Amino acid sequence: MPFDPTRVNCWIFDLDNTLYPPALNMFDRIDVRMGKFIADLLGCDATEARRVQKLYFHDHGTTLSGLMHYHGVNPHEWLEYVHDIDLDLLEQAPRLEAQLMALPGRRVIFTNGDAPYAGRVLDVLGIAHCFDGMWDIHAMEYRPKPEPSAYSGIVDALGIDPERAVFVEDSARNLAPAKALGMQTVWLDAATEWGGQAKDDAAIDLVIDDLVQWLDAVLAELAVTRPLG
Repeated sequence: MPFDPTRVNCWIFDLDNTLYPPALNMFDRIDVRMGKFIADLLGCDATEARRVQKLYFHDHGTTLSGLMHYHGVNPHEWLEYVHDIDLDLLEQAPRLEAQLMALPGRRVIFTNGDAPYAGRVLDVLGIAHCFDGMWDIHAMEYRPKPEPSAYSGIVDALGIDPERAVFVEDSARNLAPAKALGMQTVWLDAATEWGGQAKDDAAIDLVIDDLVQWLDAVLAELAVTRPLG
């Protein structure tokens, strides 16, 4: 089915590499912090720390989940440490702000990060006020996307009708559970090494490569189409 914006009354967005361009390489800074935490925890070198980090990410959805499972790491300690980065690469996004505010219905953040970090990012982008809710890793009880419970949790807690929602995400593997619930799905393909991993084409309604350009097209279509009541 093609993406139909007139069905949508809840716009769900991933945060990192979705609401700002992956080309900024913001995650590289988090990556460095993750590696140092793991090296200190395990008493290993940087090469082994990176191997463990990526293994846990691929096998458990997030590195944190693997660290909690195998090493009993405190999630608050981990998240505070790895997100202690400079956000100077980000800048105000007035065009995105205007687009988000023009979307009909609610706008929600759905992130495997935590709310304090997400709030900092949204504040720097100047779009924190555009969102009506957030579902973060703490709310997911540390069972991150693509765990189905993360999706049922946001739907139940925020009173979202999946048939009237769209989920926009840069990691293709995180779209299948949303599609299974009845959401429309948009994959932001930013040509990153991880973005297309475990991609299920049947779970993707639309592929885009630029969020701002897509939102322009959505708003133009909505301007000439009568939305659902």
